[in-house]
Amino acid sequence: MKQSRRWRWIGAIAVVCAAVIFAFIAIAVSRAEPILRASVIETLSTRFKSRVELDAFHVSLVKGLLVSGSGLRIFGETDPNNHEPGFQPIISVSEFRFHLGIRQFLRTPTHVDTVFVRGLQLNLPPREHRDELNNMRPQDGKIKIIVDTFICDQAQLIVNTLRPGKLPVEFDIESLRMTRIGSDQPMHFDASLTNPKPVGRIISSGLFGPWQADNPRDTPIRGTYSFHDADLGTINGLGGTLSSTGRYAGILENIVVDGATDIPDFRIATGDRAVPLHTDFHAIVDGTSGDTYLQPVKAKLLNTFLLANGSVVRTKDIKGHHVILNVVIDRGRIEDLLKLAVHKNPPIVTGFVRLQTKFDLPPGQPDLTNRLKLSGTFKVLDANFTDEPIQQKLNALSRRSQGKIKDTENATAEDVHSGLNGTFALNNGLLSFSQLEFTIPGTRVDLTGTYSLDGNEIDFHGKARLDAKLSQMVTGWKSVLLKPADPFFSKNGAGTEVPVKVTGTKSDIHFGPDFGNKDNNKEPKARKN
Repeated sequence: MKQSRRWRWIGAIAVVCAAVIFAFIAIAVSRAEPILRASVIETLSTRFKSRVELDAFHVSLVKGLLVSGSGLRIFGETDPNNHEPGFQPIISVSEFRFHLGIRQFLRTPTHVDTVFVRGLQLNLPPREHRDELNNMRPQDGKIKIIVDTFICDQAQLIVNTLRPGKLPVEFDIESLRMTRIGSDQPMHFDASLTNPKPVGRIISSGLFGPWQADNPRDTPIRGTYSFHDADLGTINGLGGTLSSTGRYAGILENIVVDGATDIPDFRIATGDRAVPLHTDFHAIVDGTSGDTYLQPVKAKLLNTFLLANGSVVRTKDIKGHHVILNVVIDRGRIEDLLKLAVHKNPPIVTGFVRLQTKFDLPPGQPDLTNRLKLSGTFKVLDANFTDEPIQQKLNALSRRSQGKIKDTENATAEDVHSGLNGTFALNNGLLSFSQLEFTIPGTRVDLTGTYSLDGNEIDFHGKARLDAKLSQMVTGWKSVLLKPADPFFSKNGAGTEVPVKVTGTKSDIHFGPDFGNKDNNKEPKARKN
């Protein structure tokens, strides 16, 4: 009986102890929740010098203290009493959670190893708002919680602007990990995101901060990135797989980027032939407008080098990017450009090319060839045609136009080199030439006209000038018969001038005299050097 009674006393004491412990725990949890909630709000308010709102906050006992919350909003340096509709917080968090040991809870400041965040949004206001209502800040407080690491899913950076016709710049980040380096030091970050166009995965790491509460846009950032297996087929009119690496540094509203891209199988719709393209670029990203300035881009297409300067501008009326570039080719190869632009293999002509053009590509749904606008000048030097029948006809024309009738059928003579230069404009897939000059020894042809990129429309008119007179380009009785006609086809008493036209399609080209065109009485524009 005594032993039984002793066990009953022990059980009663255990129950009382358990009740006391649970009561203590309940009291601790009930006390911890408001303390931690106040600490979170005061720390964030002090750190960001702003009003902080928190919809829900909960503390439970799971291997220490499990803290969770939702609906966190940080409003930045603005009027703390501003509750106007549409007023956006500078930082918002959908959900967060972290574990906290009892010892960590009792430390001052409270130390947290890792905070897990879902739905982080950093919403930078336009720079124009920076000076508005800056004097109305919350009272200074204390940093009561220190966090070593943030791990975030579904983060988003939005850079707003007041510029007319400009959309906010949005960066969707799938995963983000930020680690504290030290007090008032930048945080190290690792981020992963999917680029929408061209579709591909971007991996980036670097340093962010320290946070500039007076103007968040001045917050420093620097790092490196890699962008692999991006599908250019998601952009109308383009094809290929892009990879890019580079580094960047600056502040959020002005980031300097230096990088390189490689596309081993670059294609455009007009040619649909894959050629390798490599670029090195220096760019400045303006976060206030969402514009990117390329200064410059150095590109290599096969054996041809291009230099481009310009901008990539986000537009509002038609969502997308408007690309405007000034492109220069100092000494390239015409066959490299033709391999990209046309189906024929090998390209119909080889030679050196010089080019200056304005490249204007607005956003939209039509294929690249129907959206692209070009205007500029070009010159092709020392050109040879790879199609032997065409080259042989040019060889014969050159000798005949120089009056070398005996050499006309000489198949062993060297091929003549051709020259081509002009002033052009491309719009809605139609290439227009206000001046086009073709030369071979003994012959010069000046034309104006149009050529559709699909090859279904060729329409050129102009004049051909030859060194020899009509009677000097034939032999025998034909020469005698044509002598009276020489003055009618001569220019200033020398050579021959004949109106000509080139019409038809790429598969059915017609070249011949054009006596019925009234415009042939006009003098062609002076050629440009």
